[in-house]
Amino acid sequence: MQALLPSLRVAIERKWTVLPALAAAALLAGCIDTKVPTYQRPDTPEKTSFSKIDAPKVAPADTIQPDWWKQFQDPYLDSLVEKAISSNFDIKVLAARIQVAGAQIGEARAGALPSMDLGAGASFEKTTGQQFSKQYNLATQVSWDIDIWGTVEKGVQAQKAEFRATEADWRAGYLELVALVSTTYFQILQFDDQIQQQKQTIATNQQILTIFEGMQKNGLVPKTQVLTQRAELNRLTRELLELRRARDLANNALSTLIGVPAGEFKMPDGKLQKRVQPPPVPSGLPSQLLARRPDLIAAEYRVLEAYDLVGQAKLAQLPTINLTGRAGSASFQLTDLLKMFTLSFVPSINIPILDPAVRARVKTTEAQTGVAEQQYRSTVMNAFEEVENALVNLDSHMKQRVELQQEVDQLSVVAAQIDAQLKEGVISQLQVFETERTLLAAQLALLANHQQILSDTVTLYKALGGGWPTVDVQAVSKDGLK
Repeated sequence: MQALLPSLRVAIERKWTVLPALAAAALLAGCIDTKVPTYQRPDTPEKTSFSKIDAPKVAPADTIQPDWWKQFQDPYLDSLVEKAISSNFDIKVLAARIQVAGAQIGEARAGALPSMDLGAGASFEKTTGQQFSKQYNLATQVSWDIDIWGTVEKGVQAQKAEFRATEADWRAGYLELVALVSTTYFQILQFDDQIQQQKQTIATNQQILTIFEGMQKNGLVPKTQVLTQRAELNRLTRELLELRRARDLANNALSTLIGVPAGEFKMPDGKLQKRVQPPPVPSGLPSQLLARRPDLIAAEYRVLEAYDLVGQAKLAQLPTINLTGRAGSASFQLTDLLKMFTLSFVPSINIPILDPAVRARVKTTEAQTGVAEQQYRSTVMNAFEEVENALVNLDSHMKQRVELQQEVDQLSVVAAQIDAQLKEGVISQLQVFETERTLLAAQLALLANHQQILSDTVTLYKALGGGWPTVDVQAVSKDGLK
């Protein structure tokens, strides 16, 4: 024990010699800007209201739930969404990134902890004319960079903000996935209805062709009329083949979304208008939009992260103290290795302000903050546009639906009257077929309009945040990220 006193005395004396250097460094640091910036949400253009649509609206709190797709009341759609959430690989990638970001928090926090090295070795030497010599050694070193100014803690806060942003990325991906599954499902059902009606149209036109061929034999119509009708049948058949191709591609896309290899899944045929009806239209305010949309929350957390990185870079300019303790033993005999130790304690000061790279880092992080702020503003503007477009499309398509429904109703009356006249022998079968063809075209337009309204509603649910809870990033920054 007495052998250790001189070493400790020297260490204490060295510690006191560091204090004047630290004081001088502190004076030097007073000449630079080390003020940590306080986070403020980037200013964005104000938007007081959204476009109004002629449809029943319900407040977002009443309609937009985390399982908002169930508003369509289609159990098969519910099963597809559940399958996609559990099996889609894109959403699994986003989940894996959350784990990476969480692990990086621990990595950043480790910067404030002491590090320890432990080593052991042996050396053997033989020189001509000299005896064989050997030496064994054991040494350890503990080094601790004291986080006096909270530089490391600022880095930890930045990484926590990135973790929260990555969580929001997952939520945005989740919302995008559900929207894609829903709209693809509606599109496939629309194809099924179109294929069925296209078959009816082909059958009707085939009957018209048969009539034209009979009339042409009797010299009542020219051959060009027959050829024109045959060409029309060729066009309709080609369109049917195209519809089937598009249906298969959409089915493959849905397979990938639910995590099943393309070609291994076949969605059963269905009827869109009978199976799915539009739910009430959700409404929302700009303030609610900014606090609920996952992509906006992720963008704002990355602005907060940029602020923390600026603070870390500024604090990194201040002097730091390093405490290093060493202990070791050396012996010519392995049995004597642990009988004698050498201990030392070495405090030191580092003045990074003299390093131009440290000062340059401050300017770099400040410039990166500007990028993050502009990206946030861009995301906000895109969000406003997405909501507005969804509202405009939904409003227009719902108004078009009124006109299309009236057109179908009127053509249905005409078709019924034409059919009655046919039974009385007033008109020909050809006129009946022509009327039916016109009615089928109107029904197809109404079907397409129904699918558009459903897709517009999905887009609106997605644009308004899809039921995710509101997050006030600025309030979180003041309370501190947990």
